[in-house]
Amino acid sequence: MKLTEPKARKLAELFSALSDASRIRIIAQLMGGEMSVRALADGLGMTESAVSHQLRGLRQMHLVRARKAGRQVFYSIDDDHVSRLFTLGLDHVQHG
Repeated sequence: MKLTEPKARKLAELFSALSDASRIRIIAQLMGGEMSVRALADGLGMTESAVSHQLRGLRQMHLVRARKAGRQVFYSIDDDHVSRLFTLGLDHVQHG
């Protein structure tokens, strides 16, 4: 397989976005469905500020999406590719 430099760079950025345990834990929580920042923070034992900071990076990489409802913002996994990538990675770690 031949991979161009721009695509290789984009793929490296994707894996870099997944290289933080807090971001992985956020994605794991979102695998169960859409959640607010407050619910994520409570479930992870993190501050809302810390969760928001991590979500910003995940949004920039199109790993999660946001939906506003009034003053609250709800996050979910962006698409099936993200879910499959997470599941495959977790499978590899658990069986490796």
